[in-house]
Amino acid sequence: MMTNHQKKFIVSLKQKKFRIQHNSFVVEGVKMVDELLQSDYEVASIFATQFWIENHPAVDAIEISEKELNAISSLKTPNQVLAVVKKKKPIISSDSKTLTLVLDNIQDPGNLGTIIRTADWFGVKNIVCSEDCVEVYNPKVLQATMGSFFRVNTVYTDLCIFLTEKKVNSIYGALLDGENVYTKKLNTNNSMLVVGNESKGISDNLLPFINERLTIPKIGKAESLNAATATAILCAEFFRK
Repeated sequence: MMTNHQKKFIVSLKQKKFRIQHNSFVVEGVKMVDELLQSDYEVASIFATQFWIENHPAVDAIEISEKELNAISSLKTPNQVLAVVKKKKPIISSDSKTLTLVLDNIQDPGNLGTIIRTADWFGVKNIVCSEDCVEVYNPKVLQATMGSFFRVNTVYTDLCIFLTEKKVNSIYGALLDGENVYTKKLNTNNSMLVVGNESKGISDNLLPFINERLTIPKIGKAESLNAATATAILCAEFFRK
């Protein structure tokens, strides 16, 4: 049974300031928690319905009712289990043989979550976010990753400093005036792809670092592409065999 203190603590983690204060975040749902249990993240506690516990006999969990789960969940339709997880220090993988994604001021949680999922699909290990990107521990971001969060390193930093210090072969940028990505020869080895804000694009202060400008040719009349959709198209071209 869950105590009032536990309930208040879990509910507080819906807010970024308390996730920072307690260095913890929440993972919800059967698929997400299954992915969590296979990762190297430290699980502080698990709260689950009887059905979930019966199907996970080796996992230490606190049994709660569906009504209690509804009271602490961020989901419209809570799904059997919720875990409180300790954050870990994000690090950049040393693997330079594949592309690194650099995200500038991505604000929509669904976009960031989908980009992380896309990165996982294409084997991209590292995503570097500007400090004003939406927080990766945001519940909507985590749900949109569909578990890919646990396999992709997502770090936040000052991008100007990062791009100045990082020695790479190419820094590609997704821009309206770039070269056609379908005909451009692309290199994933020790290279980066910068994707900008949903409405404003890449910040002016980052443009000098970009030495390869790319665009997805427009055929119809749409004003722009969703940031996550554009990232997926670009990644598909980078990893085309």
